[in-house]
Amino acid sequence: MKYRQLGRTGLKVSEIGYGSWGIGQSEWMGAEDELSVRALKAAQDQGINFFDTALAYGMGHSEQLIARTFGNSPDVIIASKVPPKNMIWPAKPGTPLGQVFPKTYVLTSLDRTLKNLQRERVDLYQFHVWTDEWAKSDEWKKTVQEMKSSGKVRFLGISINDHQPNNSLKALDTDLIDTVQVIYNIFDQSPDDELLPYCRMNNIGVIARVPFDEGSLTGKIRPSTEFPPGDFRHQYFSGDRKQQVWDHIQRLTKDTRIPLEQLPQFALRFCLSNPAVSTVIPGMRSPAHVASNASVSEMGPLPGDLLRKVQSHRWLRNYYD
Repeated sequence: MKYRQLGRTGLKVSEIGYGSWGIGQSEWMGAEDELSVRALKAAQDQGINFFDTALAYGMGHSEQLIARTFGNSPDVIIASKVPPKNMIWPAKPGTPLGQVFPKTYVLTSLDRTLKNLQRERVDLYQFHVWTDEWAKSDEWKKTVQEMKSSGKVRFLGISINDHQPNNSLKALDTDLIDTVQVIYNIFDQSPDDELLPYCRMNNIGVIARVPFDEGSLTGKIRPSTEFPPGDFRHQYFSGDRKQQVWDHIQRLTKDTRIPLEQLPQFALRFCLSNPAVSTVIPGMRSPAHVASNASVSEMGPLPGDLLRKVQSHRWLRNYYD
C-alpha cells in the first residue's frame, strides 16, 4: 500500500481508504456485522489506515463497528461527520445555518461520535452537507474554532454536496478547513475544473468518494438488475437509468479496451491519477472487496494516453434527485 499526504494535516493516509456507509446497515441492504468486522480487519492487514464514517451511517452503527474492530489503536486514522440537524441532504440554498449546524448541536453530535468511537479525539471531523452561504457566518467560525481548541478534533473538513464541487471554495478561503470530501469518478470529473487545482495549490486534503458511481463503474449494474425497496439504489437506478448506465459502460470499455471484470480497479486508478487526491474511499463490505481494491495501489496511475481517453467519457447527471 502506498501513502499520500492528507493536505497540510501532516497525516499520511493510504491511497485506498475505507468508506463505511455500507456497513452502517442503513439504506444499503445485505450488510452483516460479523462480515463487516472481518472486512475492516482485512483492510488494516492490507495497509489501509484511513477509515471514513459518519454519525448518520446507521445512526452511529458504523462508528461503533469501527470502535469494536480497532479500539483505541493509534495506527488507524478515523474521519467522521456531523449530520445536518434538519436531516436534509444535500443542503438547500437559502437554508439558515441555525437550522442545520447550530453550535450546540454540532458539539453535542461530536460528543456522540466520540462515544461511539470510544475515543477522546477524532482525527478528522467533517460537515456532512454544505453551502458556501455559511462561510461568512461568525457562528460557524466560532464552532470550528471551539472544536479545534477543545482537543476533541484534530482537523476539520467539509463533505461537499453531491455534484457541487465548487460549493466549498469560499469556505476553503477562510483557511479554517483542512480537507474536502467530494464525488469524483470517471463519470463525474467536474472537480478537475476548479476544486482539485485549488486544493493542490493551497495544500487542502482531498478525499474522493463514490469512485464507482454507487455501483455503475463496477460493471455489475445491468438493465435487469433489481434492488429491494429499502436499498437506496432502488431509487438511484430507477426508471431507465440502469439502461443508460449500461450503455455508457459499454462505450467506456470498448474505447479503453478494459475488460469488464477489471473496471472497478480501473475506476480507482482514475481517481488516483490526479495528484491532488489524497485518498479514495470505496465502500467495502467483505474481505474480497478489500483485497481487490487494496491491490490498486500497486498498479499506479493510468498512463497518459489512457487517461485522455477516459476524460472523454465525462457524463454529468444527478441520479440523487
